[in-house]
Amino acid sequence: MEKNSLAKIRKNVEDCVGKKVILKANKGRKKTTIREGILEEAYPSLFVVKICNQFDMVRRVSYTYSDILTETVEVTICDDEDRQIKIS
Repeated sequence: MEKNSLAKIRKNVEDCVGKKVILKANKGRKKTTIREGILEEAYPSLFVVKICNQFDMVRRVSYTYSDILTETVEVTICDDEDRQIKIS
């Protein structure tokens, strides 16, 4: 069942490449970070999000699909201004 879930999560992420996302990452000890970026690439074992901050610096962060499965990372896709889709 877990492998099927990972395959489903991978397909959902691959379908959203190039779209704006909101990442909520659990860093442990009640620390969470929320960032906005663009889903840049989806590889077989991980995906990459390009984040631009207020200082015009570009940063890329990568997470695995199992991070979504274990709820270490929550990914929300922003299609329109009103519509948001959560990948889980």
